[in-house]
Amino acid sequence: MSKFRFNAIQTAQKRKPLEIEDFGKRSDFFGKNVFNDRAMMQYLSKEAYLGVRSAIDGGKKIDRKIANQIAASMKEWAISKNVTHYTHWFQPLTGATAEKHDAFFETIGQGMAIERFEGSQLVQQEPDASSFPSGGIRNTFEARGYTAWDPTSPAFIFGTTLCIPTIFVAYTGEALDYKTPLLRALNAVDTAATSVCKYFDKNVKKVQSSLGWEQEFFLIDKALAMSRPDIILSGRTLLGHSPAKGQQLDDHYFGSIPSRAINFMRELENECMLVGIPVKTRHNEVAPNQFEIAPIYEECNLAVDHNSLLMDIMGRVASKHNFKVLFHEKPFSGVNGSGKHNNWSLTTDSGVNLLGPGKTPMSNLQFLTFFINTIKAVLNYEELLRASIASASNEYRLGANEAPPAIMSIFIGEQLTKVLLDLESVTDGKLSPEEKTDLKLNVVGKIPDVLLDNTDRNRTSPFAFTGNKFEFRAVGSSANCANPMTVLNTIVAKQLNEFKIEVDALIESKGLKKDEAIFNILREYIKSSKNVLFEGNGYGIDWEKEAKKRKLSNNKTTPEALKVKTSKKTIDLFSELNVLSKVEVEARYDIELEEYTKHIQIESRVLGDVAGNHVVPTAVRYQNMLIENVKGLKDIFGKDFEEHAREQMRLIKKISSHIESIHSKVDAMISERKKANKLKDKEKKATAYCNKVKPYLEEIRYHCDKLEIMVDDELWPLTKYRELLFTR
Repeated sequence: MSKFRFNAIQTAQKRKPLEIEDFGKRSDFFGKNVFNDRAMMQYLSKEAYLGVRSAIDGGKKIDRKIANQIAASMKEWAISKNVTHYTHWFQPLTGATAEKHDAFFETIGQGMAIERFEGSQLVQQEPDASSFPSGGIRNTFEARGYTAWDPTSPAFIFGTTLCIPTIFVAYTGEALDYKTPLLRALNAVDTAATSVCKYFDKNVKKVQSSLGWEQEFFLIDKALAMSRPDIILSGRTLLGHSPAKGQQLDDHYFGSIPSRAINFMRELENECMLVGIPVKTRHNEVAPNQFEIAPIYEECNLAVDHNSLLMDIMGRVASKHNFKVLFHEKPFSGVNGSGKHNNWSLTTDSGVNLLGPGKTPMSNLQFLTFFINTIKAVLNYEELLRASIASASNEYRLGANEAPPAIMSIFIGEQLTKVLLDLESVTDGKLSPEEKTDLKLNVVGKIPDVLLDNTDRNRTSPFAFTGNKFEFRAVGSSANCANPMTVLNTIVAKQLNEFKIEVDALIESKGLKKDEAIFNILREYIKSSKNVLFEGNGYGIDWEKEAKKRKLSNNKTTPEALKVKTSKKTIDLFSELNVLSKVEVEARYDIELEEYTKHIQIESRVLGDVAGNHVVPTAVRYQNMLIENVKGLKDIFGKDFEEHAREQMRLIKKISSHIESIHSKVDAMISERKKANKLKDKEKKATAYCNKVKPYLEEIRYHCDKLEIMVDDELWPLTKYRELLFTR
């Protein structure tokens, strides 16, 4: 075993869990470092507090006088907690969060200084926009961009810094982040859903989109991760032979959490509680060293911020515990990848879940309205929904080891399928009170006090109804939730707008009662939306054939999937609802193509380096040892040596064959990369990397992995899967 690998394994095996002190009841310190309602009521004047609430609840603008009061109070609160700096915390299109820290400290002359933080600093800052992805909106010599305070997501303290969630826009006004279009989409779905809700309850004034994400990840010992150049530079293993034991016994899933991992999670949860992230669930996932953490549902914008913040915190806490967190969707071949299941629903200002089956005829009709309209929205924009989760890393995961396929379909379960079929068969356009009451959908089993969900689960469905919400399972672990949530809320808003227009037209033109008009439109939607409903195995070739007949897209690669983003239908959708302008849509398309290209480019460079500088020299060294062994046998046995050296000779030839293949394929990959790099068109360049460069990654890996099981373990330089996945 190489000295570097040996030392890494020895270091990992000697790790002892850090002793973590719990702070007591979580509820006692939840949100302690958040400038939330409790803190605002304590530090703000009544006028300032009402100003913030009106901005949060009604979207009203905060004037500069009130902003100064808020800033002064926020500074006082932060300094009381030993904070020295503040930052506008935002989410540029890099996929990571960004922050520039400024001190409260300012000099005032004559050797004196004060702590200062004014409304202008709270409301707006001017970070350099030239070095962030802009898709051509900004030139490198045009640096100006603005961050602007988002009062709907409360400020929080991390370390000694006051973090103020903000949007990020160009000097010319275009969005350069994930938050801005999300906020616009949430406003669109609020307006559309509130309008439809008034059919059922005229008192509804606001509808909120809620999100509950489930974050999957791998924990790898830091020393072992550092021994793998591919993990450090690309976030995944680009080579590595599968171990004899992987996840086939299902013994890791929901098993006892290892002591080092549980201590990491305890400290992580403590940190989350302080900044108001309501984490509730933790467990082992299916693959070895894979875990999941999930929070209580929150308003969508806040939930997205909390997920981005959680990923930051996880990295910092993991480092303290000598772990490396892997968010890559497929860091290890042959075992489950990691997703970020987005559980989505809509809730009124009175707390009614619009996707929760009701107990009265009217509430069930309301449930059906939002349930069926969501199905119709996904059917109409299934290709755009697929594009919203497209990335180089998620491309490796989709359709493999429990991850849903690239075909967007909806699973609703046997009972709801029957309900829709029954509703479709009603011919007079009316629903009797008995039929409406039958839609309560709460199924009580024989075991007392256990309420069973009205749907089963389908692990291969990308978009599944799970009782009172839709679960978008295709979202990747490393993704920012804002992208898919922007698309989902936008398409639902569009569909609800169209639904209201159609219902109102029926009432006016045919004199139908409101309930009858609603039911007639829903019945037509049921008929037209059947193609997107699928209850079976999403992995089967039969489903691919059937999906093609149903005219559902099956865009398996990211360049294929992203094309829909610049279609007229997509641009019209975003423009109509003021979510993204044509310029912003096209810019994001360019950014995502470039990001895809760079990811594959980095992986190909890393693999070429590892294969040429680690794998091949080690194989040659072992081959030389075999050759010396054969020479020794010849000296001993003379002409009869071949009989005794048959296996060694066979192994020498196999090693030579694999070495030759690696060299030739690495050279061919480099050649294709050079050709692709000359292409100016970003779409053609991404396609070339996808179709011409990327296939070599698996081909080169195949030969490297074969050498791994041939070469003496004492010589192999790279930490193996059995060590990465099973060293605690």
